[in-house]
Amino acid sequence: MKLAALGRFVVIVALAAVAGCSTTVTRVPTEEQIDLSGRWNDTDSQQAAQALVDQSTATPWIENHLATTGKKPAIIIGTIRNKTPEHIAVKTLVADLERSFINSGRVTVVASAEERDEIRGEREDQQRFATEDSAKAWGRERGADFMLIGEINSQFDAEDGKEVKFYQVDCYLVDLESNVKVWTGYTKIKKFVGRSTYRP
Repeated sequence: MKLAALGRFVVIVALAAVAGCSTTVTRVPTEEQIDLSGRWNDTDSQQAAQALVDQSTATPWIENHLATTGKKPAIIIGTIRNKTPEHIAVKTLVADLERSFINSGRVTVVASAEERDEIRGEREDQQRFATEDSAKAWGRERGADFMLIGEINSQFDAEDGKEVKFYQVDCYLVDLESNVKVWTGYTKIKKFVGRSTYRP
């Protein structure tokens, strides 16, 4: 009898522990800004990309290229190096940069090296399996005129449960033929993180 009662008590305690550790999930709009830890997040990526593209498309290099060639410049997003101690999803920043450049309507964005490999594989298959009038020809890719490269740096300062996080994203547009930097820009993000301390 005592063993049965003890067994029931253990089950009740276990169920109470599980109930106390339950997780609740609430869906929120994807555009809502949520900062839990102060680390680099999706909002930072979107804001940095938009700021850099706005700076870039407001400077004379586009008009200079148009005047020289009569065509919108074609750009490719190169390597954005993460030089911070944090893990940053750089591919998300690259995608945000591409999206902002395309949506600006001022430049043409060409596929990355990784994407081109996949596209070329499909084009090769078309030569073998697609009809002659629908197969896409080789040698007609649009070459990029400029490459965007850059890096993310950070500085952190902390004391007494408070922390300031500073990020700077520097980017450069380089002429692929001459290696001349036609534009350089940067954007900064600064966050204050206050952490409560437990006092018994």
